Order: sequence, then structure tokens, then C-alpha cells
Amino acid sequence: MTQRYVLAIDQGTTSTRCIVFDQHARLAGMAQRTQRQHYPRSGWVEQDALEIWRTVERIVPAALRDAGITVDQVAALGIANQRETTVVWDRNTGLPVRLAIVWQDVRTEELVERLRKQPGAQRVPELSGLPLATYFAAPRLCWLLDNVEGLRAKAERGDVVFGTMESWLIWNLTGEHVTDVTNAGRTLLMNLATRQWDEELLRFFDIPRAMLPRIEASTGDFGTARTVVPGVRIGAALGDQHAALFGQTCFAPGETECTYGTGGFLMMNTGTELIRSQHGLLTTIGYQVGPEPVYALEGPIAVTGSLVQWLRDIVGLIATAPEIETLASTVDDNGGCYLVPAFSGLYAPHWRSDARGLLIGLTSYVTKGHLARAVLEATAWQTRDVVEAMNADAGLKAQSLRVAGGMAANNLLMQMIADVLDTPVMRPLVTETVSLGAAYAAGLSVGYWPDLQGLRRNWRVAAQWNPSPDRALRDEEYERWQRAVQLSVGWARPASGLDNRNPPATRR
Repeated sequence: MTQRYVLAIDQGTTSTRCIVFDQHARLAGMAQRTQRQHYPRSGWVEQDALEIWRTVERIVPAALRDAGITVDQVAALGIANQRETTVVWDRNTGLPVRLAIVWQDVRTEELVERLRKQPGAQRVPELSGLPLATYFAAPRLCWLLDNVEGLRAKAERGDVVFGTMESWLIWNLTGEHVTDVTNAGRTLLMNLATRQWDEELLRFFDIPRAMLPRIEASTGDFGTARTVVPGVRIGAALGDQHAALFGQTCFAPGETECTYGTGGFLMMNTGTELIRSQHGLLTTIGYQVGPEPVYALEGPIAVTGSLVQWLRDIVGLIATAPEIETLASTVDDNGGCYLVPAFSGLYAPHWRSDARGLLIGLTSYVTKGHLARAVLEATAWQTRDVVEAMNADAGLKAQSLRVAGGMAANNLLMQMIADVLDTPVMRPLVTETVSLGAAYAAGLSVGYWPDLQGLRRNWRVAAQWNPSPDRALRDEEYERWQRAVQLSVGWARPASGLDNRNPPATRR
């Protein structure tokens, strides 16, 4: 009997990859290509959606060749994507009306400030679960409708359509105009409780409903591919951080994962209960594989891996990123110094755009080893900030933290995180958790994997770090960290959409 496989497309901010997985969740083949970022003005970030589609046309066949398989051996395809990036294209020609506006783009700051002053602005977070901020898709779509000549009239006639990157790729693969709840939930246009486009939100943002895709669960039938992998069913779509939660098999309330890349992105499964954060986190849909969604709390950290890059590229204290672990291991502690990496403000759970980076506690005793250790500890302390907020909001305690991403390869950092959380930290055997989550969801939709428990059996620990016993000392150090955070606040004028009253979302 011919062996079958599942494909996953991970359409990220800087690159797009395709991975082939077998039934034991083993990587059988892979292909990846980077894509260009365009910066036409300060604060503007754009991408060519056509370039991304052409990349998909190349990497999917390349991944199949790498795995040594043919299209007829593919059971299903799942897509994970950079969230909030906004694409508008012509319904008849299939061509984008202009370059896509990327999630990092802040051109809508003034627009968001005006929207905040309009009647009904307070209803946006109540209905969508998210703050009114530049990071989400609706303000970008408003900007396009107001600034591209003739676009609003075309949108009202239904001649142009909107989607995030998974919608754009599914359209090109199948001709279907569709999204899933995790991506729709990042637009500010979906009602978080009903999981449908909300008429009140559409009126507030003045978005024509005719241009919006239909909303589906994260798993299901998103159409059958007519090109690239003809005949293959698109079985799943999820935003990338939601796919990571699914790929880490965090299927029970309280199960928590973090992807450590340029930034850190924590998600806690809160079950079928919609918990509105009171401690500076984002309420979101984790995933939906049946009639009811599983909700999650999300806590983004702006600076984790990029702090190591700063130490390497700007400060010049290390020549390569892995050297930081060796350097930090030359000392037993931080020598009393703490680094708050608020280079562009603090994100979850503080949400202070007026904070700036701070290095404090310096004495003549402090060496470069202590500085290296302070850099790593900054990620650990920020993780504890978010996890404690999650525990308080959910009324749960994270029993462990599942980790992935580039920084998860740093064994010393993982031990630090286990220590400051007083919780085991586990790194899985398969660290491509975003792609794996998309594959799992797609395979589940076609019966390739039988159920969630079957997916759990595939999850294997590659390494585990257990907390050391001296909790009292760690609590004392955490108090010093919190004092350092407070001292970092107030150095800059708050920017639009990033303060402790209106926490935005961010991404890796």
C-alpha cells in the first residue's frame, strides 16, 4: 500500500516554507524561500502577494521532490500564515490592487487615533476581544479603501475582495474565498463570541461586507487545489501562533506553549470559556476543530532573540548567537545587573510604549559574562511576567511550558526559564511546531490522524529542564526585575496603540 503524507505551508513574514510530514509526524521533505520586504516610507512595510504566491508554486513541488513522493500520495494540505497582513485583489483578474500591507506597518496611527474618538469605539474590544490598534487588519483595510482611487466603489460592488495571507493562497489554489476563525479573529471585524463578521464592527470601520471571505473552523474543507497540487484537499488554515499551539498538542485548559524567535509568543489554552483578560493579555481563539472553538490567552513579548542579535551586531560582545550561552556560563549569576529590553516599549503584560531599554545594577564587579547572563535572564523574566498574568486571568497554573523557536536551542536559557517559572520546560523532538500544527489540523480533517489523542501520542520530548529548588532567591531576584521595569517607564512619549490602556498584538 502506498504511503501517504500531509503537506504544510508556513507562510511567514520573512520566508515561506513547505514541509512534508508522515503519519508519525516525522519531517520527510522540506523547501523554503525568502521573500522581500518593501519599505517605501518610514513606518511602512509592504510585500508583494504575487511574489509570495509564485514562491508557493516553486517550493511545494520542491518539497515533494525532497521527500521523494508524488502528488497522489498527499492526503491533505494545511496552511499557517503571518497574521494580520492585508491583501486586496480583483475578483475577476485575481491580481492584487497594490502591495500587501504587512502586520508591522504603522501608517494607520493617525487613523486609529481618529477612530478612538468616534462614538462606539469602546465596543470594538467588547465585540472583537482585541484593542483598537494599528496592528490589526481593519485599519489597514480602511486605509486602502480611502487611499486607492476607486477602490471603495469596487468593494461595494463586490469586484474586489479582502483576505489575509491564507485567504490569498487558498484563492489561488482553489478559487475559494475563505478564511478561518483564528485569522478572522485578528481583523477587529469578527465577533469573538459568534465567530461571524459583526455588523456593528463593519459599520464602525465602514467596511463593505461584500469584500470579506466566509469564515470557517480551523479544520474542514477549504476547497480542492486546482493547481500546484491538483486534487489535494485544503484541510486546515490557522494563524501561525495558533498553529504552534496546535502543533505542541496543547489541547487541555492550562497547557501553555511559547515560540521564541525574534520576539516571544506565549499562548495558554483556556478551553471553551471565553476569558477576557484583566492582566494585560489578549483574548483570542486558539483553534476550532469541531462545532465549538477553544479559546486562548496570548502574551506577546517584543524582544527576545533580537536582544541576542543586538549584543552580537551592535555591541559586539559576541561573534555568533550561540556564543552567548558559553559566555553566560562563565558566571553563576548576573552579578546584580538587570537588562530591560524595552527598545520600542514594553509589550505584554505592561503595554508601555513610553518605556525604553535599561541596564541597571552595574558595579566594577560586573563582567561581560554577567552582562551575557543578564541578556538571557531578560527573556526568562519577561516570560514569567506573561505566565503569571495568564495564571491570574485563567485561574489556572501552567503545569509546564512547551517551547520551540531558535532560542529554544539555548539550554542555559531553558533552565533559567524553568527556574523562574518554577515549572518544567519541555522542548519537543519536532521543533517546526507551526508547520506541524497546520499539518495536524489538515490531517485531522481528512481522517489521516484519528483524533486529538492520536496527535498527542506523536508528541515526544527531546529535552526537559526541571526547576532548581531555591525559589526564595528567584522571587527576590524577580522583585528586582520588576523594580527595573518600573524604572524603564516614562522615557519616551507614548505611541499610538501601545500603552497600558490599549494593549496591541504583535508577532514573531
